[in-house]
Amino acid sequence: MKVQHYILSLFITLFLISNLTFSQNDDFFEPKTTIGGYGELHYNYKKVEDNEATKTLDFHRFVTFISHSWSEKWSLKAEIELEHNFVKDGQGELELEQAYVDYRHAEWLGVQAGVILPSAGLINEFHEPPLFLGVERPEYNNKIIPTTWFGNGAAIYGYHKGFDYKFVVMEGFNADKFSASGGIRGGRQKGYKANAENLLYNARLDYVGQPGLKIGASFTYNEAMGDSLDIPINLIEVHAQYRANNIYADFEYGNISYDEGEVENSMGYYVDFGYNIGSLLKIESEIVPFVRFSNYNTAASTKSGGDSEKQYDISKWMIGLFFNPIDEVVFKADYSENTVDLNDETTKLFNLGVGYMF
Repeated sequence: MKVQHYILSLFITLFLISNLTFSQNDDFFEPKTTIGGYGELHYNYKKVEDNEATKTLDFHRFVTFISHSWSEKWSLKAEIELEHNFVKDGQGELELEQAYVDYRHAEWLGVQAGVILPSAGLINEFHEPPLFLGVERPEYNNKIIPTTWFGNGAAIYGYHKGFDYKFVVMEGFNADKFSASGGIRGGRQKGYKANAENLLYNARLDYVGQPGLKIGASFTYNEAMGDSLDIPINLIEVHAQYRANNIYADFEYGNISYDEGEVENSMGYYVDFGYNIGSLLKIESEIVPFVRFSNYNTAASTKSGGDSEKQYDISKWMIGLFFNPIDEVVFKADYSENTVDLNDETTKLFNLGVGYMF
């Protein structure tokens, strides 16, 4: 039996032990169901060099979150997402992004099983529009960390003395769907009859012992399988976030190593910095002008070398405004320019957005 099967058996054993410890000591607990969600409407203007600009208006996401608590320890959490308003003839998507049983034994130990999110970066697990700067999620969280990234599996998580941690075992990637332009994103199986021959392992550790500060890293390994290719991959990323004293600051860096195939490495990073001037204006709402610089390259290192390492090397700068009239509602605007290293081709983008969560 492979080591990964022993690990999966450990998760199952933990659930069984947890079940044995469950008793009717929650005599005064009333089971309850809550509904939440988030959504975002985007206006996107895009102009590549001297070409005619494209302008789109899209209700990008409508998400419903359902949580049911059977007791103080046992609960179910699920999230259903509709992308781009409707699903027809290959347009739009309807996805079950989360659907897991959660057993929270204590602050330092909890277990999840079902459709779960691996813990990589700042946004994959916490991607509601009021939680990040910019109308669209950073390209880093598309090209390097394939947000939103979900699948069938199980996780152990907890918090102890300022450290938050999570360990995930879940379905792996389909290596046939990796590409030089998209990295590992196309390889997500999304929980649909997923091949579980080679499971994926993900571990994350964050320090959150100071108010407003999160700093940490994660490691992900998978011997990705396909019909024609098997490509073991390692994803190592570090991240930091600060939300205090009117400062908004984010940093993420990630590197993917491929043991087979033409592409040897994908890498990227971005830095955000903003300041809430609402306090200077003596108002309760948050008004945050911000700047971003990012670079990502899904084919940063290739066996061919040369121009093949430049065609997907994208640098970007952005200026924007983030307005929170209340914590759960946000209005955003940003302007940015992307430049391709290979030919210095520049794309100008202007975005407007409104988002909410509840």
